[in-house]
Amino acid sequence: MQLKDKLKLFYITSILSMLFAVLGFSYNAWRMELTEDNSNIRTASFEVLTQLSEMEQVIYAAHYDKNILDGSPRKAWVKVGLIVDLSALISPQVENDANELKVLWGKSWQLVKDDEMVTQKLVEKIDEVRSSIKSALKNLK
Repeated sequence: MQLKDKLKLFYITSILSMLFAVLGFSYNAWRMELTEDNSNIRTASFEVLTQLSEMEQVIYAAHYDKNILDGSPRKAWVKVGLIVDLSALISPQVENDANELKVLWGKSWQLVKDDEMVTQKLVEKIDEVRSSIKSALKNLK
């Protein structure tokens, strides 16, 4: 093999090696970014699920126990605010459902203590948000 052929083979090998290195690095960077996004979605989802259960406890304490401390609407306002804020990190559907929960809570918080139907509607809306979160988590790649 002549020097010219050896150099040609060397250049081709070098170019292919660089190409594979760039492709590998690009894929790795893309995958790491996707993994980070999924991690953020999972973390936000678990926190929202926790806040939803705590909000449900506040509603039950207000309605069934008539407990003005554990069933304070201010506690639920803080929780619904956090739910709405974090829902934007999960998915558009979860964000939409969380906003609907906030609107429903805003319209009916003063009725929770005495109205069974209002309590049930709020719990159903909480369950809808939960369902949307579960769906978003199942669809992660």
